[in-house]
Amino acid sequence: MSPIIPPAPDRQALYAQLDAWIAAHFEEEVAYLQALVQVPTDTPPGNNAPHAQRTAELLAAMGLQAEPHAVPQEEVEAAGLQSITNLIVRRRYGEGGPVIALNAHGDVVPPGEGWTHGPYSGEVANGRLYGRAAAVSKSDFATYTFALRALESLQQPLRGGVELHFTYDEEFGGELGPGWLLRQGLTRPDLLLAAGFSYQVVTAHNGCLQMELTVHGRMAHAAIPDTGIDALQGAVTILNALYAQNERYRQLCSQVPGIQHPYLNVGRIEGGTNTNVVPGKVVLKLDRRMIPEEDPVQVEAELRQVIAEAARGFAGTVEIRRLLLARSLKPLPGHERLVEPLQRHGQALFGEPIPTSGTPLYTDVRLYGEQGIPAAIYGAGPRTVLESNAKRADEHLVLDDLRRATQVVARTLLDLLCA
Repeated sequence: MSPIIPPAPDRQALYAQLDAWIAAHFEEEVAYLQALVQVPTDTPPGNNAPHAQRTAELLAAMGLQAEPHAVPQEEVEAAGLQSITNLIVRRRYGEGGPVIALNAHGDVVPPGEGWTHGPYSGEVANGRLYGRAAAVSKSDFATYTFALRALESLQQPLRGGVELHFTYDEEFGGELGPGWLLRQGLTRPDLLLAAGFSYQVVTAHNGCLQMELTVHGRMAHAAIPDTGIDALQGAVTILNALYAQNERYRQLCSQVPGIQHPYLNVGRIEGGTNTNVVPGKVVLKLDRRMIPEEDPVQVEAELRQVIAEAARGFAGTVEIRRLLLARSLKPLPGHERLVEPLQRHGQALFGEPIPTSGTPLYTDVRLYGEQGIPAAIYGAGPRTVLESNAKRADEHLVLDDLRRATQVVARTLLDLLCA
C-alpha cells in the first residue's frame, strides 16, 4: 500500500521540523558516533559482543530498547570469530504501513599502520571524524538512530514500523549477522535500507566467491631437492593460470552502471618452513567477484576446472575449500518505494542529482534480497570508498555528509510511514 502524502505545504513544514531537530541534536549524534568508534571491533579476531553491549547502553540512554541476540558460541567459533551479539530495535506504529528495517554493521577490518589520527579516537578535525568504521559503517548506526529519533519527535500519526538492525558479521560474509537473524525468524521487514554513501543510491552489487587452495607437496632439505615435491612451484603454476583468467574476465562486461567486469584477486599466501627447506605445503586464499549477470554455480565450477587443469602436471595434490559464496544483489519489485524518496530528498539537500547505480562491493543486503525483501543502500559517506579511506589508514567521515544523510533518511521514513 502506498503511503498517503499530505498536501505539499504541510509536508514541507514537517520536513523543516525534521531538519531543525537533527540540527539541534547534531552534536549529540556526533558524540554517539565517537563513542561507537572508540570501542574496537577488529575482525579478525572478531570479538564484537562488547560493542553490541555498549551500543545497547547508548540506545537505552536515548529511550530505545535494543534486543540482544547472541549467536551460539559454537557457530561463532566455527566461522573463525570470537563473539557476536546482533541488535534489533523495534518501533511499531499504526496498522497498514510497511515495516522498514535499517541495517548497518559494526564489525571492521583491523586498522593497520599509517594513521595520523588514532584509529579508535573518533577525533574531529577540519569537519571530519576519524577512526576505523567512521565511514563504513558505524556512521550509519548514527544516521539511522537519529533519523528514527527525528521522525518520532514530530509526534505525527504513523503507520507501519521501523527496525534498527545493528549486526556484526559483514567482514566475514554476513551469515551470522543479518543471515542469522533472518534464518531464526527474528525479523521479516517489508523494506530494507542498508548502510551506504550519501551521493548515490545503490540497488545492485557484485557477488563474491572466496576459496582456499591448499597445495600439498613433500618437504625436503634444500641440498637434496629432488627428494621432495615443491608445493610452491605447484602453487606458482596455479597462480599463473588464475591471473590469466583476469584477462578473460575483462571481456565480460556488466550492464549495471557502476559495475564493470568480473575479476579475481589472490589476497593471501602462506607456506614453507624455512629458507633451506623445500616447501611441503602452500595455502592460497582467493576472492572472485561476480557481476550480477553471472551464475555463481557456474563460476565456481569453471574456477575449479581452471585450478584442476593447472595442477595436472604437479606431482603433489591440491585441496580446494569454499570459504564464502555471496550472491549478487539485484533490484526486486518494490525497491522503488525507497529509491524515489531517497533520490528526491538527496537532490534537495545535497544540491545535485543522486543517481542509482550498482557497486563492485558485496554487502549483507543480498541476504535480505534472497528472502524477497526489496532493498536499497544509502547512508552517510563520500562519493567513493577511496575518498573516505575506508579499510585504509585515516578512515574518516565528513560531518556535513552525516547531517544531510540523516535528514534524507528521516524525510524518507516520514514519506513511507506518515498516516
